[in-house]
Amino acid sequence: MRSLNPDRFAEHLAAAQVGKTFNQYAASELRRRRLALYLEARADARYLLVGEAAGYRGARISGLPFTSERQLSGTGPAEASATVVHRVLAELGLEGDVLLWNVVPTHPHRRGCSASNRPPTKSEVREAVGFLEQLAPDRLPIAVGRLAHSILGGRYVRHPAHGGSAAFRTGLLLSIAGGEKRSDRGRGDRSRRSPVPRPPSERWIGRGERDDDDVDDHGSASATPAAASADERPDRRSRR
Repeated sequence: MRSLNPDRFAEHLAAAQVGKTFNQYAASELRRRRLALYLEARADARYLLVGEAAGYRGARISGLPFTSERQLSGTGPAEASATVVHRVLAELGLEGDVLLWNVVPTHPHRRGCSASNRPPTKSEVREAVGFLEQLAPDRLPIAVGRLAHSILGGRYVRHPAHGGSAAFRTGLLLSIAGGEKRSDRGRGDRSRRSPVPRPPSERWIGRGERDDDDVDDHGSASATPAAASADERPDRRSRR
């Protein structure tokens, strides 16, 4: 069990101003609570899967990285990439041993259009990377997409958007295999521990919310772990 305090982490994130991104946790107790419960449930996760930033159909609404509201509550917007990520993790039996995150956990959007995604600026990455650093110790980081790879290094894993599902799965398996080989000697008994039991998702599901800045097609917000990571294209629609 790591020493991170999930509630304190969520509160610190809610108080952060990351450039001109929208902080979906600032005025939402539901999203803060969901995030804290998720971090608690994945406290012993060995892998840290990192995308670019929160997307307007994913973490902005649900409060969970790589997760759409539809996956959590059955209502609200769906997110194609989130569906792929969670499906692949479930098929590989890894869902309980992977912590999902983004380099920028808040939502970068185009000016005047909350229902959009844009690449985070360099200054926004600098302001947000401290949260990633708190989650990284004793975990194997796996970068999804070019921005995360530029920060974390390691093997490049293609984002699952726009037909990248198979390449994402392959890259994920290769990253885990390579990381296991590098860390076998130093990990000791940790390599033999039982997989972390998957906690009931109902713990972080709550009645959906919308914030004043959300647009109509976001629907009502509620959350469950799913995937949404950033496509490498500058003007992508699918995101984390």
